[in-house]
Amino acid sequence: MDFAIDGKRVIAATGGRPFDATTPAVLFINGAGMDHTVWALQTRYFAHHRRSVLAVDLPGHGRSGGALLHSIADTASWIVHVLDAVAVQSAALVGHSMGALIALEAAAVAPKRVRSLALLGVAERMPVHPDLQAAADGNRRLGPELVASWGHGRSGHLGGNPAPGLWMMGGSLQLLERAPAGALAADLAACSAYDGALAAAARVACPTLLLLGALDRMTPPAKARPLADAIAPSRTVVLPGAGHMLMSERPDAVIDVLRESI
Repeated sequence: MDFAIDGKRVIAATGGRPFDATTPAVLFINGAGMDHTVWALQTRYFAHHRRSVLAVDLPGHGRSGGALLHSIADTASWIVHVLDAVAVQSAALVGHSMGALIALEAAAVAPKRVRSLALLGVAERMPVHPDLQAAADGNRRLGPELVASWGHGRSGHLGGNPAPGLWMMGGSLQLLERAPAGALAADLAACSAYDGALAAAARVACPTLLLLGALDRMTPPAKARPLADAIAPSRTVVLPGAGHMLMSERPDAVIDVLRESI
């Protein structure tokens, strides 16, 4: 599906079924340097189970046009414009990593537009290791390599993809390497700079799920506890054996938990 915001093309996956604004909508938001394809299994499931699905490519990511956005707040505002563009009054927002911060901020600034939240691989603060930021700033291969390595648990490193013949780390590395120049660096810098998660959490009024990977080295589960405490209607689920990329590491478990929340 494609549409325009401020004259710039936006690409969104719909899970293999036409988007219908009269059906409960779910908007998926990816993490740093990635695009809508990280949600391939989840979008397909929900599109075929009584949901209208959009997994967007953020501006300057994937095949969407427009300039890169350099802050979590600006991207959250853009997400609200997405809802306007597709004539959706209220949607469930599902975000991973940077996308979780974006979803959280959007729910805080536009509470009437968000009926529920699911925050995957989230933490109160997401500082970026200086070596990773420097590699991303220099558009060096080391940046994607570090994200792919740190983002997967042990099974991901050993080739434990649920789909035989597929390699999780290799797939993530290729996805990050095909990102437009500057996208990963801008996203990582936005995550490091964002310090409004607790303030946003205190303003969230919708039911919220925090879905975390027990082996996540990038956003360890303990780092999400302040957010869980700040959001009154929240629940936390920790998936055993999953790292940061839990949508691909534990896709069926992620779907099972999400369908109770969105």
